[in-house]
Amino acid sequence: MTTPTHLALFDLDHTLLPFDSDYQWAEFLARTGRAGDPEAARRRNDDLMRRYNEGTLSAEEAADFMLGLLRLGRPDELDRWHLDYMAEVVEPGILPPARELVAEHQDRGGLCAIVTATNAFVTAPIARSLGIDHLIATIPQRDAQGGYTGRIEGTPSFKAGKVLRVREWLREQGRQLEDFDESWFYSDSMNDLPLLEAVTHPVATNPSPALRETAVGRGWRVLDLFGALRDAKS
Repeated sequence: MTTPTHLALFDLDHTLLPFDSDYQWAEFLARTGRAGDPEAARRRNDDLMRRYNEGTLSAEEAADFMLGLLRLGRPDELDRWHLDYMAEVVEPGILPPARELVAEHQDRGGLCAIVTATNAFVTAPIARSLGIDHLIATIPQRDAQGGYTGRIEGTPSFKAGKVLRVREWLREQGRQLEDFDESWFYSDSMNDLPLLEAVTHPVATNPSPALRETAVGRGWRVLDLFGALRDAKS
């Protein structure tokens, strides 16, 4: 096995994607009549996104709605719905700058992983589409029959939980974060401050106003990966 030259970690939503995949999954289910009362689902979705951006949302509160959506269909139905979601929403949103950023680290021999608070059901196909083998995501609990319970399995990949989950993942490979002379984490959100502070190269990527201010104050790199697109939508 080739020894990685460095560690490159990527948040997903608003970082490698120009939108939030969890929010868009809920919106997709509402729009296609698969989320009960569409307007009620949209109101709850909007409220959760507002509170996430404010930094007042807990992983458990998010899971109550987002993982609850995985109880709306059988696993085989959910898989079919997700194929449509990928084709209609996600694939058009995976833009060349994101692929180029990932490829830059891969070509240099980096160990790359997506580290996201969004659950693994939603994000595993996205990681595969981006060509990233390793995914650290919130794990949706499953019952004995393979269905989803609507609850979280283990530690959510959220805020300080991202640092814990990254360290667990590296430990499973016989490594630790400190083994890497250089480590990167790309994120847009203040919620990811714990992991940004844990790496040698924190990169505020398409950052929220609060993270941009923090990054500038600390001398961190600021990367507007989707600059023109972000400016057009702001």
